[in-house]
Amino acid sequence: MKDDKKIVSINEGLVHDELDNMVRSTVEQTLNDMLDAEADQRCNAQKFERSEQRKDSRAGYYERGYETKAGKVKLKVPKLRNSTFETALIERYKRREASV
Repeated sequence: MKDDKKIVSINEGLVHDELDNMVRSTVEQTLNDMLDAEADQRCNAQKFERSEQRKDSRAGYYERGYETKAGKVKLKVPKLRNSTFETALIERYKRREASV
């Protein structure tokens, strides 16, 4: 009987690129979630939540590029109506992280 073996080839470059994209998007999502959580804490309420304890409200966000070890990510930095949002996560005006 003839031996019919199929040979599978893996494009390592493509796999590497896909893994890089996955890591970069995970880092981007995590940083944006952390910025949102910090804004919620500053406002003392979540987005669109009506509360007597609310200290401030959201006014959208602005996008900012940020260079990480995983590559360049796009941050969505929240804006607040009555105060300036300064995050403890990222230094003001800093465009590169030391390590995330």
